[in-house]
Amino acid sequence: MASTFRIPRAEITGLYGRVMTAYARRAWGKVPDNAHVLWHHRRVLKAIFGFESKVARWNALDPTLKSYAQLASAGVIGCSWCLDFGYFMAHNDRLDLAKVREVPRWRESTVFTAVERDVLAYAEAMSTTPLTVTDELTARLLAALGAPAVVELTQMVALENMRSRFNAAAGLESQGFSDVCEVPLAVPSTP
Repeated sequence: MASTFRIPRAEITGLYGRVMTAYARRAWGKVPDNAHVLWHHRRVLKAIFGFESKVARWNALDPTLKSYAQLASAGVIGCSWCLDFGYFMAHNDRLDLAKVREVPRWRESTVFTAVERDVLAYAEAMSTTPLTVTDELTARLLAALGAPAVVELTQMVALENMRSRFNAAAGLESQGFSDVCEVPLAVPSTP
């Protein structure tokens, strides 16, 4: 599947472009399609890169829960690019890929703990319009994870909503990042 680029694919040029391209190839093996879209507006691109580098340092939420939440959110929104890249990142972070693979069909799966199920439900509830987050679900997460982790979880899902909505609206499709992973991502079930 190739991206349709509703916003034209820009050629990445110049010194900053060479540095960014070198970093992307070293970190992910290739330049993400969204970089070609963001290249049209360098101030937006630089702001996003700066924010993402700060987000990468957040550590109140377990990385596995963070990955599950991002994948669940991307699944609800329908961003195949985000699912592909998220699965690739889970692989790079050495998460249990057999379990990560179950995220799109977590309701039917038996591999998730009660807390993991609450994180997945919360991510989905935050990614629908209108939101369907409940006081009860939030209270369970607060009791299990603590306020700092729930704040981080909420921001990670909100950020994934921004990423997924941008990428899907821009026409970006799975770019093959997850091809290096040995277990393919499951097809989501309908809630």
